[in-house]
Amino acid sequence: MQEDRIVRGGGVPRRVVEVVQDRHGDLIEIFDPPFYRKEFEDAYRFIIDSYTIAPKEIGLFLPCAVRKPYSQSPSHKLFRRIIDGVLDPEDYHIVIFGTCGTVPAELECMYPYQNYHYMLGKTTDERIRRDFHRIEVYRLKGYLEKTRDTYRHRLAYCIGPFRKAMVEASEETGIAVDLLPSDPMIERLYDIDCPFPEGSLSMQGYIDEFREGLVRLAGMVYTGGTTALEGRSERRGAVRT
Repeated sequence: MQEDRIVRGGGVPRRVVEVVQDRHGDLIEIFDPPFYRKEFEDAYRFIIDSYTIAPKEIGLFLPCAVRKPYSQSPSHKLFRRIIDGVLDPEDYHIVIFGTCGTVPAELECMYPYQNYHYMLGKTTDERIRRDFHRIEVYRLKGYLEKTRDTYRHRLAYCIGPFRKAMVEASEETGIAVDLLPSDPMIERLYDIDCPFPEGSLSMQGYIDEFREGLVRLAGMVYTGGTTALEGRSERRGAVRT
């Protein structure tokens, strides 16, 4: 498998490529891309082949964060406050995805997920970006297939290359994933003059849509309804944006 060759070919020692300062003034070392490295593939295979994920009504897919553990990052603290204000914790399961692969949130402190720092958005090397997409689609497809019967509903909150990978994985597996923010909202907030034109998922317009989407999803779950996607055949890709 091409993806496996790419992942397993990254056995060189990691190196610091940049040092950045976060909003708290702490210095963070940025390493080489983690998705090439063998320890990330090994951890992914453990999750896919051996780890048991308890059934839940909802699978929530959130992007990884520079600050570790993910749950302590400012963005994830915000996301979780919104989620907990709408959904019962017994009804959902959070999955982190992105340059880390796909990680059930309860494993966020497992090696190597707490031991790397990387920012794909700062990467201008198109080869690395193409490799990330190929590897991430492969890992998302594996996780979606593993959890085909684990969740009744799936929602991914993501933009940029993470979103593109999720769309392709959903289409190739035929497993429905709702996407937020919506394409019209992304287009409305898009700013070509910014270093990251799609902005941040913490922007108010995105956050408002996230909360509204969770409220709609809660209504479907707690009233016994179905999403607009559930009527589609699982043999087809089904992504709503």
